[in-house]
Amino acid sequence: MPTVPKRWPGETFVLLGGGPSLTPEDVVSAQGHTRVIAINTACLLAPWADVLYACDGKWWAWHSGVPTFTNPKYSIDPAAAKWPGVDVLANTGPLGLELDPTGLRTGKNSGYQAINLAVHLGAARILLLGYDMAPSSDGRTHWHGDHPDRQPSPYGAMLEAFPSLVEPLAAIGVPVINCSRRTVLKTFPCTPLADELARLERAA
Repeated sequence: MPTVPKRWPGETFVLLGGGPSLTPEDVVSAQGHTRVIAINTACLLAPWADVLYACDGKWWAWHSGVPTFTNPKYSIDPAAAKWPGVDVLANTGPLGLELDPTGLRTGKNSGYQAINLAVHLGAARILLLGYDMAPSSDGRTHWHGDHPDRQPSPYGAMLEAFPSLVEPLAAIGVPVINCSRRTVLKTFPCTPLADELARLERAA
């Protein structure tokens, strides 16, 4: 079973979700200031991201394993193992935070799993972008349009899972801040990305 190394201990991570509020401007503003995990198709906006995470084997098949992405790639779907360079971690259950770096808790969505992955990689602070967890006012469910299978996102189940991260994250001292421009995910404090990046500059 692959093990996630603690590559960047003590650093701030930005996680790029698929919600319709994600903008290229926000993605670019994070470049060079934080570590970045691109989730699913966010790798198209951030081909330079430090890590690519996608849960579903079908997503990896749609994108042929993303051969142009040469940094670490992770999944928890055994079907993704057929693609070169994709490390498949263990699915260790739906709720909470997995501290064993060979596995991830699922939360029934890749955004939840990416938070767990960031912890394994050494994150001291985690910023969320594109974690809308709801369609936009014009009905869009992703910034990039529908996935090929056009399956609806189970937002209710996703939102129910996130509170199970709060206590274990607090126990290890890793704050999560939701910087998404629009979001119904209120489990974590919400702060504009610009404020968080300014905070980083002051601390540098």
